[in-house]
Amino acid sequence: MKLSQFKFKLPQDQIALYPHQVEKTIKTSSGEKTFTVTRRDECKLMVLHKKSETIDIFKKDSNGNDIQGEYLDFRNVLDYFDDGDTFVLNDTKVFPARLYGTKEKTDAKIEVFLLRELNEEMRLWDVLVEPARKIRIGNKLFFDDSGSMVAEVIDNTTSRGRTLRFLYDSPHEEFKQNLYALGEAPLPRYVIDSREDHHATVDDLDDFQCVFAKNEGAVTAPATGLHFSRELMKRMEIKGINTAFITLHCGLGNFHDIEVEDLTKHKMDSEQMIIGREACDLVNDTKKAGHRVCAVGTSVVKATETAVGTDGFLKEYDGWTNKFIFPPYDFGLADSMLANFYHPESTLLMETAAFGGYDLVMEAYHKALENGYKFGCYGDAMLILND
Repeated sequence: MKLSQFKFKLPQDQIALYPHQVEKTIKTSSGEKTFTVTRRDECKLMVLHKKSETIDIFKKDSNGNDIQGEYLDFRNVLDYFDDGDTFVLNDTKVFPARLYGTKEKTDAKIEVFLLRELNEEMRLWDVLVEPARKIRIGNKLFFDDSGSMVAEVIDNTTSRGRTLRFLYDSPHEEFKQNLYALGEAPLPRYVIDSREDHHATVDDLDDFQCVFAKNEGAVTAPATGLHFSRELMKRMEIKGINTAFITLHCGLGNFHDIEVEDLTKHKMDSEQMIIGREACDLVNDTKKAGHRVCAVGTSVVKATETAVGTDGFLKEYDGWTNKFIFPPYDFGLADSMLANFYHPESTLLMETAAFGGYDLVMEAYHKALENGYKFGCYGDAMLILND
């Protein structure tokens, strides 16, 4: 397919800059008080049925008719699954990767985005810097007022990429703790640039993290997993829905612009992934029993499609993947998928369209735009079913 087939106009006000919030009113001795609370599991949900090519947007009455104006919300996802079904979740953990510092002598303000630690003993990190033109090999960067957190640029890797050596003499865990204390949640650029203060908040450190996050290494969150609350996870457990955890450390390649019209010529960045025996056994037993396997998010689909065998069963995997999925694509593992609503011409939209079918997914996006759905990492959700 062609890049231009995934182009559409996304209004700025339909890009979610904060997680889903609701207003709550309580009665106090002095009257009513209204306040706003974050409810990650109450965003809108749209449900696509692949075989019947139908789309659910609204809740239904006792006669099965749509209740206009009453949108499905994410908690309704459990209505489509039963005892014995399995959700596959990405348990990667985001770290506070965005730092702000100053350059020695000039005090020029510099943004440093941590990508990954290269060497614990030497305190070497692979990073991106902005503005890159001001940062050269040998420069020192300061990250706190006391001057205790200092890094030296020792190599250029890409146009914006640098290798930093942090000049910090302490045990490694203490160093990382102090380094992360200076960082912000690594919200996507489109969120940061659109906020009034151009910064993440303290709340984002929790909001931009899945409640089941465990294995540190991601520089952006697996966004669809953000919709799950602890209460929803408990309801899943009570209903008998299984949870299988895999790890794929989501990277910034998901946000890179595609610069070729022919999608077969686009190359994805590699991301580290691990799928263990426990997850394989649970997923494979679910398939053998004829129950549903739901991949939660594009990162899970990418990982499971990297590790699925020709027999349709999941295999253990410990390595890297640069898999790029776009229509047409023959999926080997999951029969259902949860996704967010993504930006035009993004690889995430392309993977969703490959799973749900190009025409049906693009129709769903049209309906989402008409009905005020929110797009992006903090946006609303889509469930794709193979029925």
